[in-house]
Amino acid sequence: MKLIFVYNADSGMLNTVKDISHKLFSPATYDCFLCSLTHGAFRENPEWKSFRNTADCEMIFLHRDEFEEQYNSTMEYPVILKENESLEVVISKEQLASYSSLNHLIEAVRQIEVGS
Repeated sequence: MKLIFVYNADSGMLNTVKDISHKLFSPATYDCFLCSLTHGAFRENPEWKSFRNTADCEMIFLHRDEFEEQYNSTMEYPVILKENESLEVVISKEQLASYSSLNHLIEAVRQIEVGS
């Protein structure tokens, strides 16, 4: 099983700078809940990095534009998908928005690992 994490942001240096600025100056309106949970303003959360490095499933991380190019599909972003023969939404944008901490995300991913 492979989990695909799709951020509600486009790739590229200019977009990265724009996202960092948005996180710093207007965090309440930043709409990539996945990024808010897994990254600080400048780097990946160390607890998340440790978790993903020891997880039992393959994890792929894509920006919105990368996902749409590779899979020729669009979704409501951010989203976490499970890929077997097809793509299945396992954690939706609404679910990600409801997580109040990184621990909620980690527990949800663990449950997906156990259930697969």
